[in-house]
Amino acid sequence: MTGIKFGTDGWRDLMYDQFNLPNVRRVVRAIAKYVIDKGGKERGVVVGYDARFFSDFFANEAAKILTGYGIKVLLGERDYPTPVVAFAVKHYNAFGAVMFTASHNPPEYNGIKFIPEYAGPATQDITAAIEANLSAVADDDHGIADPGLIEKFNPTIPYLEQLNKIVNVKKIVDSGLNIFIDPMFATGRGFLKELLKGCNVIELHNYRDPLFGGSMPDPQGQFLTELKQKVMETPNSIGLAMDGDADRFGIIDSDGTYLTPNQVITLLLAHLIKNRAQQGVAVRSVATTHMIDKLGKMFGVETIETPVGFKYIGEKMRTHQVIIGGEESGGLSIIGHIPEKDGILACALMAELRAVSQKPLLETLQELYQELGNFYTKRIDLHLDEAIKQQILTKVKTIFPGKIGTKTISEARTIDGFKFILENNSWFLVRPSGTEPLIRIYFEAQSVADLEYLTDQVQQMVEQWSKTA
Repeated sequence: MTGIKFGTDGWRDLMYDQFNLPNVRRVVRAIAKYVIDKGGKERGVVVGYDARFFSDFFANEAAKILTGYGIKVLLGERDYPTPVVAFAVKHYNAFGAVMFTASHNPPEYNGIKFIPEYAGPATQDITAAIEANLSAVADDDHGIADPGLIEKFNPTIPYLEQLNKIVNVKKIVDSGLNIFIDPMFATGRGFLKELLKGCNVIELHNYRDPLFGGSMPDPQGQFLTELKQKVMETPNSIGLAMDGDADRFGIIDSDGTYLTPNQVITLLLAHLIKNRAQQGVAVRSVATTHMIDKLGKMFGVETIETPVGFKYIGEKMRTHQVIIGGEESGGLSIIGHIPEKDGILACALMAELRAVSQKPLLETLQELYQELGNFYTKRIDLHLDEAIKQQILTKVKTIFPGKIGTKTISEARTIDGFKFILENNSWFLVRPSGTEPLIRIYFEAQSVADLEYLTDQVQQMVEQWSKTA
């Protein structure tokens, strides 16, 4: 049981190793105890699953276990995206959802997470309670499964009606934009195409393949080669992609350029402020671009910084009027929607922006750069043994106050990892992974030269620390 630990968004592990039927049963029993302890038995639990191997099998097994505790279950008719399952929790007034997904991870992984009644990622106190229950439930402490407590559900129509309230689909249709969609053989297939019905839409890889075409369902540029090619071959077009559970997005502009999540979030914030006159705050993770902050200042919009993990952004969405909340890893949601990242929504909004502006996305981005200055970002992943990892984390605490090369560190933040703001507004973040011997270092600067200098200086410093006994 020590191998089961909920990370930033549930528990994920290798199938046939830690992620096996006995351990899945343990986690579902722990969730069942949490539901009963919190009085959620009568409201019931939604059970959803993605397109991976065994996800449907695990979901059916979870439904049986939950009904053995007398908990009513809404079981998906098919594999559904995480944001659709989260929406279903709200729509059906359920106490929460059990979702089987490993998101953008390779096909040999699977995962499980609990989505509470507010339809966003579980907060730390909720996952801690479920983890504590792992040792409090026995293998045989539930009753016999009751098929009468299981009801099939299909939230597609109400979910798409919700998006139709948020996205100006008519504007996209009228623009004549050619739209290529890549759900990456995963569970997002069909949703964007149906939402954008009436547009010129072609959907690639629109069937379930648990091996994801021999790749991984991660909508980063290097995994979207075919989507890029289709867009480049077709005038007036855009490419839209979603990850394995459709909570992350990938955007390809008309010339085949992949736009980073940092760029997408900033573009959409500008779109929501300028073209929709939205008011409120912007929320971003500690690792996400400060271009959001600069844009916010221009329009009198406060930017709130959170730790990494959409659960922290989701918390702010439940207590503030959040115009947009986003993170550099490819998740966002906006005002009027659920407090969960939604790649389907993000893709549709980018198509709307393209239709409203009537020009390539890069042109709109360049106009933003002219107003705000340029922003360049980079991330380095350092695979280290645990002793070296801890050695670096001990050393990094000592550099403030101080300098990086010739640049003075003006501010240090420890909301999540160690983030240092330099006198020229460049910054870097040293953040350990909580699940593997890995340190991630994020960089941002307002010129290529500053980014290269900062990266070089920090890498030299970290290399020296890793050698120090």
